[in-house]
Amino acid sequence: MPNLRDASDLISALRDNAAEKPDEKAVFHVHDPEREDGHTALTYAELDREARRLAGPLRRRLAAGERALLQYASGTDFPVAFFGCLYAGVVPVPAPLPGSNRRERSRVKGIVRDADVRALLTCGAQLDEVAAWAEAEGLTGIPLLATDGEEVAAADADGWERPAVDRSTPALLQYTSGSTSDPKGAVITHGNLLHNVETMREAFPLPDGGRHGGWVPMHHDMGLIAHLLCGVLTGRSAVLMAPMAFLRRPHWWLRVIDRYRIGLSGAPNFAYALINDRVTDQQLTGLDLSNWRYAANGSEPINAGTLRAFAERFRPAGLRPEAAMTSYGMAEATLMVSTASFRPPLALCVRPDALERHRIVRAEPTDDRHVELVSSGPTFGLDVVIVDPSSGDRLADGEIGEIWLRGESVARGYWNNETATRGTFGATTGDGDTGYLRTGDLGTFVEGELFVTGRIKETLFLHGRNLYPQDIEHEVQRRHTEFRSLPGAAFTVPAGREGRSAEDLVITQEIRGRYSPAELTRLSTEIRQTVSREFGLPVASVALLRPGAVQRTTSGKIQRVAMRQLFLSDELRPVHLDGTPSPARPA
Repeated sequence: MPNLRDASDLISALRDNAAEKPDEKAVFHVHDPEREDGHTALTYAELDREARRLAGPLRRRLAAGERALLQYASGTDFPVAFFGCLYAGVVPVPAPLPGSNRRERSRVKGIVRDADVRALLTCGAQLDEVAAWAEAEGLTGIPLLATDGEEVAAADADGWERPAVDRSTPALLQYTSGSTSDPKGAVITHGNLLHNVETMREAFPLPDGGRHGGWVPMHHDMGLIAHLLCGVLTGRSAVLMAPMAFLRRPHWWLRVIDRYRIGLSGAPNFAYALINDRVTDQQLTGLDLSNWRYAANGSEPINAGTLRAFAERFRPAGLRPEAAMTSYGMAEATLMVSTASFRPPLALCVRPDALERHRIVRAEPTDDRHVELVSSGPTFGLDVVIVDPSSGDRLADGEIGEIWLRGESVARGYWNNETATRGTFGATTGDGDTGYLRTGDLGTFVEGELFVTGRIKETLFLHGRNLYPQDIEHEVQRRHTEFRSLPGAAFTVPAGREGRSAEDLVITQEIRGRYSPAELTRLSTEIRQTVSREFGLPVASVALLRPGAVQRTTSGKIQRVAMRQLFLSDELRPVHLDGTPSPARPA
């Protein structure tokens, strides 16, 4: 297959596949991997035809370059809608279904407003839900189209006219996991996607018949790009399943990988922790995971213990030890930045006191404590530098600073947001090298591999020390079986009144099951003791929460800033609170 970096646009890439392999499957959607007829599928010719068919009704509603919101639960309807938008010259904006979560409903409304969306696309099964949400949010002036409805079915695919697009044309608005009040949509061009998909094909070679796929939703870049677009555009095909199917039956993910010969399937760290704990020996019986070459762990902080447990737990099912791999990416870079493909990732035990000073120093065997960091592998297809975030000065290997990126996969900016674009894109280093994307992530290089240590805005500054919240969260969960596989969030709040600059540490942690008040008090005390013993820090407040209370992105990433805001506004509704919210409030 030709190098996708040489393709003119995504339409040409898909149509080339439709011409070369019309009858081969492009997309599977699996609704029950344990039934012989448990999937629907589209060939390359069918996907091309249905995209051309949808393009007509879209063009009657939208001009070239206008935006359409895509809201789908799962299924083959989303791929048709995505490519149908491209075939019409319309820019797709993937988003979750409204659901019942107030914050998520508000966030999607914010996306609609920010992107100036001119049409809402969904399928017949979700039409009433989307219509009710749009009416409740005052969005009734925006046309709503069921892409599997009668109007589209009656459209003439043969009457399609190719839009005027090239590599510089926007192909996607990918909204990042920001606040509900200030959504930011990265403008991803045809050229960005083609470059990043080709980079992934080179980083993840697969034998003939190896596919991409998984359960990560299509409004998240890992699901959309690594699974769907990379699978379809490289000619390998994509296999999709509903996120809720995975959460209800985690072993189905493994069944789908086995039955459909998926070679690349990625997920955030929490998903691997979940299958480590919840997949039974009986569910493992008969599984063959030998085709799963790339079990990519990314999108949130990676836990070395989770990687080791995953490799060991599924070794009897044929999982290769080197399949448990790591990666780093972000929406503003289309997706992939670095990966440790087809080999065990490099892990380092480092001294926590040095980490607090933003340096990597390997721990000695005699050291009482250490922090284990996992590499995200070497970088691919991008220029990557580590700089002091204040001065832009380049830092040496082993010194932690902000990760800056430059290259053909980097987005052209944020949609209709010049202020945010100027603050994030086109940064210049202290020595005058320009054109970099500021990621907001902290990291460093060791032995040529990228180590991501945290987010600048989430770093905790306590008692003159810099600490990473995920280290505290992981230690609490590791030490207490009651919290296993359940998320928590560590953050700081202002200490006291009158604008004092000191910060108090707050630990929030989900807990499952029924506990007496005395047991909850005991657990809260043990959390305090763990943090004091392991980090030398006092904890001002501990909030134990019901499952689902910790705010997360659609990919499972902990939203610590949102949790801080909920804590300060007394909206957490804990089952147990040890310590009271600070009287200080955000301005």
